[in-house]
Amino acid sequence: MSTPTAPAKSPALDLFAALDAAVTAAHAGAAVLQAYAHKRAELVVDTKARNDLVSQADREAEAAIIDVLKARTPQFGIVAEETGGTPSGVASWYIDPLDGTTNFIHSIPHYAVSIALVAQPGCAVCFGTPMTESGPVVAVVYDPVREEMFTAVHGVGAWLNSHRIHVSRTASFNDAVLGTGFPYSDMSFSEHYMPMLNDAIHQTQGVRRNGAAALDLAWVACGRFDGFWELRLKPWDVAAGTLLVREAGGQCFDAMGKHPWPIDGNVVSGNNTVAPALMTMIQPHLPK
Repeated sequence: MSTPTAPAKSPALDLFAALDAAVTAAHAGAAVLQAYAHKRAELVVDTKARNDLVSQADREAEAAIIDVLKARTPQFGIVAEETGGTPSGVASWYIDPLDGTTNFIHSIPHYAVSIALVAQPGCAVCFGTPMTESGPVVAVVYDPVREEMFTAVHGVGAWLNSHRIHVSRTASFNDAVLGTGFPYSDMSFSEHYMPMLNDAIHQTQGVRRNGAAALDLAWVACGRFDGFWELRLKPWDVAAGTLLVREAGGQCFDAMGKHPWPIDGNVVSGNNTVAPALMTMIQPHLPK
C-alpha cells in the first residue's frame, strides 16, 4: 500500500527581494511627483468626493509604481488607490502613490509614497513561521521632500534611510505628542471624533494634524510622534505604517478590534505606554 505524498509547501517569500522592488518602485513614483512639484499650475485635478482629490500626479505615479512591481514581483496581487484591484495569491501590494494629495496640490511639502506587501494566513515568510493571520510583511514610506526612506521587514526591524528606528520612550500619556487626522470627506463620524480630539487636547502635551497618515505612522515609528489615531482611512493609507510601527517596537491595531491589522482604516498606534492609553481615551466615543 503506497503512502500518500504530502502536498508540496510553497517556498517562503523572499522579503528582502520584495523590499528592494518596493524601494525601486517608490523612487519611480516619487520621481513623477517631484517633476509635477515644480509645475503644479499645470496639474489636472479631479474630485472623487467632497474634499477627496486626485491629480494627474497621483495617477502617473501609481502607473510608474505598478510597472516596477509587476516586472519585479509578478506573483503578487496589487491593490492600488486609483486603479483598484483585489488581493490575490499568497500576498498583495497595497499602494498609495501620493499620500497627502491635498498638501501636494497646495504646495505644502508634506506627502509621501506608501507601499506595503500584505501576506495571507499560512503564507511562509523568511526568518519566521507561516503567518497565522493576514498582515503587512514589507513596508516602504518615502518622503521625497526630505529624502527620507522609511522601510520595514516583518520580524527583522524598521529603518529610516540606513539607521535603525524605534518608537519613543515617552512613559506618560500626559507627556505625549499625538498625531491625528480630522474628518475631511466622510463627515458622518465627526460627532464621534470631536470628543476624542477634545480629550486629547486636555490630556496630552499636544496634538498635530499634518495631513498624510502614512507619514504620521512613520513618525510614530521613529519617535517623532508618541502616538497617532484616525478613523475611516483606507487600507493603502495604513498598511505600510502599521508594519513600520510594529517593527519599531510599538503597537498599531484596529481601533474596532475586528481585524489583525487596521485594514478598515480605524487605526490606533503608539509606543507600548501611549497606544493602550490612547485606545482607552477614544474607546467611549467610538461609533457603536
